Amino acid sequence: MKLTDLLLSAGLAAGLSLGISIDARSQTAPEIVEIDRIIAVVNNDVIVQSEMLTRMRVVIEQLEKSGVPAPPRDVLEKQVLEQLILDRLQMQIAASTGIRVDDEALNRQIADIARRNNLTLREFRDILQRDGFVFAAFREEIRRELVKSRVQQRQVQDRVQVTDRDIDNFLATRDKQGGENPEYRLGHILVAVPDGASPEELADAKDEAEDIIARLRAGANFGRTAAAESDGQQALEGGDLGWRKGGELPTLFEEVAPKLEKGGVSDVIRSSSGFHIIKLIDVRGAERHVINQTHARHILVKTNEVLSANAARSRLRVLRARILNGADFTELAKASSDDPGSAVKGGDLGWLNPGDTIPPFEKTMNSLEVGVISEPFETQFGWHIVQVMGRRDRDSTEEVRRAKAAEALQKRKVDEELQSWFRQIRDEAYIEYRLDE
Repeated sequence: MKLTDLLLSAGLAAGLSLGISIDARSQTAPEIVEIDRIIAVVNNDVIVQSEMLTRMRVVIEQLEKSGVPAPPRDVLEKQVLEQLILDRLQMQIAASTGIRVDDEALNRQIADIARRNNLTLREFRDILQRDGFVFAAFREEIRRELVKSRVQQRQVQDRVQVTDRDIDNFLATRDKQGGENPEYRLGHILVAVPDGASPEELADAKDEAEDIIARLRAGANFGRTAAAESDGQQALEGGDLGWRKGGELPTLFEEVAPKLEKGGVSDVIRSSSGFHIIKLIDVRGAERHVINQTHARHILVKTNEVLSANAARSRLRVLRARILNGADFTELAKASSDDPGSAVKGGDLGWLNPGDTIPPFEKTMNSLEVGVISEPFETQFGWHIVQVMGRRDRDSTEEVRRAKAAEALQKRKVDEELQSWFRQIRDEAYIEYRLDE
């Protein structure tokens, strides 16, 4: 019987999965020696023992590096086999739905892995070979992981949505549990008013509070001011309320304090006892995110077959000179800018965060003083002039907090949906176990 006949009689579409060899030295009938065996059938594919043993070695090494003892061998075998079954099912879905990763995308991914490890591609290959990995096999393993990732994205991740209500509920629950609940150290000044105060007394007290705020924001020492002028109980301690968790703050202050930047002084806070002023002396237990924003506007002139780079630059020089001589930037931008998104707004780009624009544009913009109009400069989009209209520090802590909550929720939902999807594809598949044979 020929080798191909043996493979067909085993019910296999390809011989590589069976792992048999023929002793060609024998002069009698060929002796078939089994060096691998099938341990599971997954639809029309098989998993062989060598695959499981290879995966088990990797898992054991990872557990040892993490300091986690490996489970008993029989338990580990079943766990690894389940992983292999799920992997095989996902690759079958990829094949049936046309999901693939071409060599170009694979090369980009491998180059990115090397770059994240501060290695050249050659250095990366040398390290893999030194550690006993065959680079070609490594490439194919990365390809399989990318394919599975794309399958999961199409089947699960793209369908998962996180709503604002989800985020609100998540943050409310976490705050009740004390998670990421920051502590605030506040300074407090009270301008008291008597019970039944007249409108004139209320107005005078409010004016006094506004005057104190103006002096504090101009640089007056908060503690000294509180000790001299506050009617609060902590006046002699410089108005220092000490460290308090968000939930322990007076109700009047619990919404104001989180919105203050460190060192910031609040506006007047009204209560039945008078007019309050608080200063955020310090905060701990939660990272604050303050970004420097730039308000800018620009005029873009694109080059083309008719308009050369020199002509575009010359046109902008003329426009800049007209603006410096009193022409209205907004009107010239509406009439002359080739950026349709900002031209209708007079070239206004709004408040920009770092990274919102391409590097050459941001570099030029950041070099300008407020009010100054740049000389014409070139980017990949054409030639520009830009004017900085203002700069500010913006506390984006709450936005970052919500973004992190959305990310955590997305991951939680995806994990839950993935587990459900894994159960579904297993239930719908034909799986035959042969591990104990």
